[in-house]
Amino acid sequence: MTQTLSSRRHWRHELSVLLAQSATRATLSPAPCASCWPNLQLPRNLGTNRLFLPVLFLQRTGLYEYKVFGVLEDCPPALLADVYMDLDYRKQWDQYVKELYEKECNGETVVYWEVKYPFPMSNRDYVYIRQRRELDVEGRKIYVVLAQSTSVPQFAERPGVIRVKGYKQSLAIESDGKKGSKVFMYYFDNPGGQIPSWLINWAAKNGVPNFLKDLAKACQIYLQKT
Repeated sequence: MTQTLSSRRHWRHELSVLLAQSATRATLSPAPCASCWPNLQLPRNLGTNRLFLPVLFLQRTGLYEYKVFGVLEDCPPALLADVYMDLDYRKQWDQYVKELYEKECNGETVVYWEVKYPFPMSNRDYVYIRQRRELDVEGRKIYVVLAQSTSVPQFAERPGVIRVKGYKQSLAIESDGKKGSKVFMYYFDNPGGQIPSWLINWAAKNGVPNFLKDLAKACQIYLQKT
């Protein structure tokens, strides 16, 4: 899996897919997304700067895939990438983090992340690898972060916590030409277990949007501290 993330071809492929499906290269209007991502629910304006959230419902599994595209104003690309990668700082602004840290496992950096779930459901945890790179695409400087689930013996499953084994996230950030960032993000996970429909609906309508709003606020606070 590490070899897959390290492949330059893989990185450029992930970036090209992300940019194509976001349909933001020429416009920030959500209208073109219907043709780029079939079976798409109408993208919603998140009310956080100019971010749109298209949501795809996977009928076979009852799960969702998320794509985010748009602009975070007053948040430069390098700053946004730094905040996104700073796990210690995330524990300060993400209220759903129970535990989050990195550990060297067999020569690679692995992240352990436990997420708080509402009572009476069990918390979920993730074991994943991630990498950040800066790519030059036709003169455009783009920060790219890829993350996906992995399995290592150093992180055995814990009693009372459900391990999320199907997790993938791709993030691309570039300048909006002003003081902000264009953001392109894909997110999917399979939380496992029995998830009530109300929680799935809440995640689609509130979970991801709230995370992005908190991320935008965290960038502003981070900027004041540095």
